[in-house]
Amino acid sequence: MTDNNRNTILAVILSGLVLLGWQYFFNIPQMEKQRAAEIAARSQTANPAQPTPQPGAAPQAGAPTPSIAPSATPPAAAAAPVLSRDAALAASPRVKIDTPRLAGSISLKGARIDDISLSQYRETVDPKSPAIDLFSPSGSAHPYYAEFGWVAAAGSNVKLPDQNTVWTQEGSGSLTPTSPVVLRYDNGEGLTFRRTISVDERYLFTMKDEVSNIGNAPVTLYPFALISRHGAPQVAGYYILHEGLVGYLGEQGLQEYSYAKIDEAKTVNFKVTNGWLGITDKYWASALLPDTSAQLQARFSSNLANNVRTYQTDYLLDPQMIPIGGTGTANARLFAGAKEAGVVGINFPGLGLGGYNKSLGLNHFDLLIDWGWFYFITKPMFVALDFFFHLFGNFGVSILLVTVLIKLLFLPLANKSYASMAKMKAIQPQLMALKDRYPDDKAKQQQEMMEIYRREKINPVAGCLPVLLQIPVFFSLYKVLFVTIEMRHAPFFGWIQDLSAADPTNVFNLFGLIPYDPTHIPVLGYYLALGIWPIIMGITMWVQMKLNPAPPDPTQQMIFAWMPLIFTFMLASFPAGLVIYWAWNNLLSVLQQGYIMRRNGVKIELWDNIRSSFSKKKKKTT
Repeated sequence: MTDNNRNTILAVILSGLVLLGWQYFFNIPQMEKQRAAEIAARSQTANPAQPTPQPGAAPQAGAPTPSIAPSATPPAAAAAPVLSRDAALAASPRVKIDTPRLAGSISLKGARIDDISLSQYRETVDPKSPAIDLFSPSGSAHPYYAEFGWVAAAGSNVKLPDQNTVWTQEGSGSLTPTSPVVLRYDNGEGLTFRRTISVDERYLFTMKDEVSNIGNAPVTLYPFALISRHGAPQVAGYYILHEGLVGYLGEQGLQEYSYAKIDEAKTVNFKVTNGWLGITDKYWASALLPDTSAQLQARFSSNLANNVRTYQTDYLLDPQMIPIGGTGTANARLFAGAKEAGVVGINFPGLGLGGYNKSLGLNHFDLLIDWGWFYFITKPMFVALDFFFHLFGNFGVSILLVTVLIKLLFLPLANKSYASMAKMKAIQPQLMALKDRYPDDKAKQQQEMMEIYRREKINPVAGCLPVLLQIPVFFSLYKVLFVTIEMRHAPFFGWIQDLSAADPTNVFNLFGLIPYDPTHIPVLGYYLALGIWPIIMGITMWVQMKLNPAPPDPTQQMIFAWMPLIFTFMLASFPAGLVIYWAWNNLLSVLQQGYIMRRNGVKIELWDNIRSSFSKKKKKTT
């Protein structure tokens, strides 16, 4: 066996093991999680009377100077029946939110932003499916909201607005990008609170809080902001994706706490400048964006009350002393929406997607999107895909064009590799002759083989280079397809309506003609998902392998014969965009390798090998 064949077999085996391991340890467990989540969701819908804590923002007595922002859930909160989302919304007076991308309302009780739906995003590919609900009010099944206000120093008996305070709207009308909303509350003891809420055309809320003191004594207050989420949400659970509490906190850099990690830590405190913090899902997020010069006492926390977890990110600012006749002012910003790269921003040399990261001067806000450790590959990959999407309006076409660009980028290396493979093919008769000349002297065979390599200027491991070059591209594209919302529900042509999901067709139910889902079969069902595009990918892989003559060694023949079939099943559950990329890359490789072989005077045996494969099969059946 030559070194080239040995290395090729090793690459095949390792690739197969990686894909098999990915399927067994990641895809299958996640499919089980998703099915369990669906069952749990149906159960909860059928029986919604589960206890949930009543949130609040009352300051806690302690040291004269608060060290943290208020907690949204008092430890002794009484359990209450869970209401439907509509019933919970109807329980308090509200101000409507109406923007091109957001719909919802602000609760006048507590002045919370607790009702946000993303108008442009649906739960499924069906445009008639419900819009994505990001925030939900207290009393619903999964409360999730943002709250802003003031905290008094411990020992102070000043009356401040809390979660039960009903504010009054000055004037009327909805919150729109052109019409801010002003809320007002008078504590009856000389303090008047006024909050102006603005929203842009995307996902940014801006709050301006003012406190006027016409009482008989100065007061010292601390501005705070918090995001609270009740109940542990269902997460994808993939190692390559962070879901949970997140923030870039000054010199301490990126801080990521999964729900399990913060459950263990309970509370994590930070004292930083130039930071932001929030809660992120796969595609959606909420984040507090304080002024970049503000010194924060920030916190991640997880609290258990009435068997319900409450997750919170919050910060407390430096105190303000408001004299008699004076006014205190605090500003805050809230991001609540989809993690669109153009909106969030991409911080990368030469890339022009600034978004909020640039316009607000934020500290690495682009890391709200989990680009991963290999961001230097995934970010340019996304930018290239996004560029062609804006030209042609189809991310599938973008994948095809980016694949061509990658092929052109690595053309010199690929040409060198394929040229070496062509030379290896040309000297195969010489290598076979060595076995006849030195049948019992393996060392001599090896010595003479290396001499032939040196004489012909052949690198025996060069044939592995195209595979090695494809691996980082493959995984970077997988990352982009998996984490970026732009790929969610992005159609290609025909039956592919979501490039980030697996091919929905299945050969085992005759592509939908039989009303049965074979993937529900225990154990084996996970491997019975084989769509049209995985089959196309397998065929292109098989054709690529047939471009070369069958290896003389029976073991090698068996490996190469089974590899396309194995890869077909392994990639069946991968995103359709990734399978389309692989199939297209295989086709381009066949064309490129065929051209280089012809240029080097090597016979192209593709059709001969294909005919011989079928003729052998025919002989076995006769």
